Amino acid sequence: MARRWWALGALVASMLVLAFDLTILNVALPTMAARLDATTGQQQWMADAYIVACAALMLPAGLLGDRFGRRRTLVAGLTVFLAGSVLGALADTVQLVIGARTLMGIGAALVMPLALAVLPSVFDTDERPKAVATLTAAAAAGLPLGPIVGGWMLDHFWWGSIFALNIPMVVIGIAACVFLLPESRDPAAPEVDAASTAMSAVGLAALIFGIIEVPVRGWGDPLVVVAFAAAAVLLTALVLRERTSARPMLDMGLLGDRRFLLNALTATLGMFTLAGLMFILPPYLQAVLGNDALDTGLRMLPLMGGLMVAAKLSGPVVRRFGPRPVISAGLIVLAFATILGSRTSVDSDYTFTALWLSVAGLGFGFTVVPAMDTALAVLPVDRAGSGSGLLLTVRQVGSAVGIALLGSLLAAVYAGRLDNSGLPAAAADTAGDSVVAAHLIADRIGDEGLTAAANSAFVQGMSTALLVSGVAALVAALLVAALLPNRPVHAAPGTGKETRDGAGTDVVGGAPADARQ
Repeated sequence: MARRWWALGALVASMLVLAFDLTILNVALPTMAARLDATTGQQQWMADAYIVACAALMLPAGLLGDRFGRRRTLVAGLTVFLAGSVLGALADTVQLVIGARTLMGIGAALVMPLALAVLPSVFDTDERPKAVATLTAAAAAGLPLGPIVGGWMLDHFWWGSIFALNIPMVVIGIAACVFLLPESRDPAAPEVDAASTAMSAVGLAALIFGIIEVPVRGWGDPLVVVAFAAAAVLLTALVLRERTSARPMLDMGLLGDRRFLLNALTATLGMFTLAGLMFILPPYLQAVLGNDALDTGLRMLPLMGGLMVAAKLSGPVVRRFGPRPVISAGLIVLAFATILGSRTSVDSDYTFTALWLSVAGLGFGFTVVPAMDTALAVLPVDRAGSGSGLLLTVRQVGSAVGIALLGSLLAAVYAGRLDNSGLPAAAADTAGDSVVAAHLIADRIGDEGLTAAANSAFVQGMSTALLVSGVAALVAALLVAALLPNRPVHAAPGTGKETRDGAGTDVVGGAPADARQ
C-alpha cells in the first residue's frame, strides 16, 4: 500500500480516539450525574470543558505544527490526552472530571488541526475528498462505538472506566503516528502569540460560562453580565489585534475567501446541532424511555449510521453536482429531521426517534463533509496548519455553543414547565436541576406523578431545542444556496508546493515531492 494511505491510517487511529471519548462521556452523563450529584450546568461543563479548551488552543496548535513539525505535535497532543484520561479514570468529584476533560481538550487541540493539515501535503486534489471522507467516517465510526462499549462498561464497572478505556487506544495512536506518518512543517510560520492565545481562551470560556449560567442565574445577574461583557471585549480585541498584526495567529485573510468563510460557517452549524443532539439524547433515552447505558448507545446508532453513509457518498455526489446544491440539500434534510424530532411527545416510542435520527445523520454527512473539504481545498499548503486550525476552531466553537445554548434552552424550558408543587423547597430545587435528579427524588419518595411531570417537562425542552436547530439549518440552507460559489476547486493559489528548502525538496520528511508515495 502507498505510504500516503498508511499515513492516513495513522490519522484515522488518532481521530478514533477523540471521537470515541466524546460519545462515551455523553452516554455516561446521566450515570455520572447520579453518582456525583451533578446539576445540568455541571454536566454541561463536563462536556464543554473539553470543547472549550480544544477550541481556544486549536489556532496556536496549528501554528506549532506548522513551525515545529506536524507529526511531532500530533504525538505531543496524544500524550497530553493520555494524561487527561489517566486523571479522569482516577477522579471522584465533578471538579476533577472537569479538570481531566480540560486536559484532554488541550491534547485534542494539538491533534485535530494537524490531522487535517497534513492531508493537502500528502494527497492530491483528486484523492483529497476521499481522504477527508475517510477521516470523517473514522470519527463517525468512533461515535457509535463509544456509547456501545462505554455503555457496556458502565453496566459492569465503575464510571471512571470510560476514561481508562482511552489509555490503550491512545498508546496505539501514538505508535501509529510515530511509525507511519511522514513529518511536515512550515519553518516560516509565525510564532505563537501568547496574548492572542490568552484572549481566545478566556474570551471563549467567558462566553460559554455566560450561556450555561443564564438559565440558573438569569440575564440580569451581575456574574452573567460580566461574563458576556468580558467575552465581547476579549474576542473583539483578539480580532482587532490579529487584523493589525504583521504575522497574525488568527489569519483573518482566509475569511476573505467566500468559499472558505461560508463552508466554515456551515460546518460550524452542523457541529452546533450534532453536539447539542449528543448532549440531549442520552438523558431522553435513559431517563424518559428507561434504557440502560448500553441500550442507549445502541439506540443512537441510527444517527451515526446515517452520518457514515452520507460521509461515504458525499464525494461522488459533490463531484457530480458541485458543493452548493449538496450542502444546501444536506441542510434542508437536517432541518426536516430536527423539526420532525421536535414533534416528539412523552408518549412517542423509539421507532419515531430512530426515524428522525437516521434522517438527521444523512443531513449531517451531506453538510459537514463537503463543507470541510471545500474549505480545506482553498487553503495554501504553507498555511495548512494555521488555516485548518482556524477552520476547526470555529467548528469547535460551534460544538461548545451547541451544548451550552441548546442545553441551556432545554434546562430553562424544563425548569419552567416542571410541576414540582407539593415538594419541600430543597427537593423542588434539586428536581429542577435535571430530569435525572427528578427521577432519583421520585424513586426515593415514591412519587410517580413527579416522574411523569419530569418526563413531560424534559420532552418539551428537547422539542424546543430541536425546533431552534431546524430553523437555524433552514436559514443556513438559504444562505448557502444564494451565496456559495459552485465551481469546483482544483487548487488554491500557492497550494501547488509545500515550503521548500534550498535544494528544492519539500519539507515533508525531507523527501522530494515526487517521492511522496
